[in-house]
Amino acid sequence: MSCCAASSSSPVLANPRGGFAASCSTRRNHRVIFLGSRQFSPIIYSPARRASSRLSRREVIAFAGQQSWDIGRFVRTLYFFNGPPNPLKIVESILSSFTGSAPGEVPKKMESSDVVLVTGATGGVGRRVVDILWNKGIPARNEEKARSMLGPDVDLIIGDVTKENSLDPKYFKGIKKVVNAVSVIVGPKEGDTPDRQKYKQGIKFFEPEIKGPSPEMVEYLGMQNLINAVKNSVGLTEGKLLFGGTGNLSGKIVWGALDDVVMGGVSESTFQIQPTGSETDGPTGLFKGTVSTSNNGGFTSIRTKNFTVPEDLSAYDGIELRVKGDGRRYKLIVRTSFEWDTVGYIASFDTTKGEWQSVKLPFSSLNPVFRARTMPDAAPFDASNVTSLQLMFSKFEYDGKLNPTFTEGPFELPFSSIRAYINEPITPRFVHVSSAGVTRPERPGLDLSKQPPAVRMNKELGSILTYKLKGEDLIRESGIPYTIVRPCALTEEPAGADLIFDQGDNITGKISREEIAFICVAALASPNAVEKTFEVKSTVPFSEPFVVDPSNPPPEKDYDVYFKELKAGITGKEALEGTPAQV
Repeated sequence: MSCCAASSSSPVLANPRGGFAASCSTRRNHRVIFLGSRQFSPIIYSPARRASSRLSRREVIAFAGQQSWDIGRFVRTLYFFNGPPNPLKIVESILSSFTGSAPGEVPKKMESSDVVLVTGATGGVGRRVVDILWNKGIPARNEEKARSMLGPDVDLIIGDVTKENSLDPKYFKGIKKVVNAVSVIVGPKEGDTPDRQKYKQGIKFFEPEIKGPSPEMVEYLGMQNLINAVKNSVGLTEGKLLFGGTGNLSGKIVWGALDDVVMGGVSESTFQIQPTGSETDGPTGLFKGTVSTSNNGGFTSIRTKNFTVPEDLSAYDGIELRVKGDGRRYKLIVRTSFEWDTVGYIASFDTTKGEWQSVKLPFSSLNPVFRARTMPDAAPFDASNVTSLQLMFSKFEYDGKLNPTFTEGPFELPFSSIRAYINEPITPRFVHVSSAGVTRPERPGLDLSKQPPAVRMNKELGSILTYKLKGEDLIRESGIPYTIVRPCALTEEPAGADLIFDQGDNITGKISREEIAFICVAALASPNAVEKTFEVKSTVPFSEPFVVDPSNPPPEKDYDVYFKELKAGITGKEALEGTPAQV
């Protein structure tokens, strides 16, 4: 069923605030290490001093009052995150610290987008949805038929929901919401006019047959393909799990310690798995260690290795951590580049001692920081290209400000999950146009003679309603915030008639395609429509045409009034399964 959719590997030095730099200068037989533009005077290396002091090959000794620096741990840290050092990157890092230049790779600018994908955009309902969205100023992403119907200003995508390979992921980049009006084609056996006038009268006026791919291919397998194509773009009600649960505690995300040893410090941390450490006695991650300000240090952290493929979190609004606090302030650092020494996007968070708590950090709260300084001219955070995560406990915040909760010594922060979240109230991300009657063909005790033709002829039409119901179930099971609209018989009449919304799949009647389009667009913006499945018809009987007086048009409807009265979880399947409907 074709559809048209409208719609560094260098050894670097780090300061205790989380930034990185490396530089060296030769003065006769002394090599002095610098931190950014500040001389790191306590650490001095001299060949003569080495000969007289018998220094260990693994240590660099500081002046009195300083502690030994473990160069072996320094090298292991670099190798863990970057692999074998690249000499070119070492030179680049050294030169950049002299010049004070910004990171070599500028993060990509995030393009904000609220694009709505309308599938089936050349159909009776889909075409009207596009018109409404366009008039509202909402971009809709969707060649000859489509262009002539939708005009030159709509972005067109030609695809086929029955063919998974035609749904190229690039089509769905930036898609935030979907209105799905794709449906199997039913037409008169004897044929129809080019503009489908017989079809528009309704199947009660002709002998119908399926035209093109079967209901199973369109309504069920096609739905499966569409959900798989858009799932990452539109997001899930429960959010996207980055770390946590039995799956991600087994090593899909690889954490390693990144402490102030990279700038000569002696603080040390580690990441561990506690098999029964969570609040439910399940497994949890643990960030623990000992922090010291010796050798001008003062920070510890754990950082993930770069993800093999960047995480696209553009469907979400922030990152939520579930942690057991210790009364200290920590930082979350999110990176959008595979480069080692580049801008990180940082937010600090406070914890309550001894309590499990959820910490929500909106993407809008992340500050771009490079080498411990905020970068006001940095590109906005790009949630579609997250490459690594880092948790840090540090003496410093940014730009020289101090962490008010900092104390030297041991610490630990258990964290059971890290996930991307959608802000509440959540609105539907997937609005689907189905059909009234989908549960009736198999309903026991139903008098089929009193049912619409599609119910009576379900088997003759390739089990069309049966597969529509299976497609609905795929949406309900997907985790995507959804609304399922089940219109009664569709007409070409104008919108504006009084309406009846119902649940349980019992009503019959008619409703205009234009009205259904308005309902779909209204549902996209309504928290009251989330996880609702409902039937809808007009109060005008079949025997009476509905017309609108242009000089006295009906008032605009507030569809949210109807959505508020609906209940989540009622589908009409209760009659099939012998279970009571939710109240």
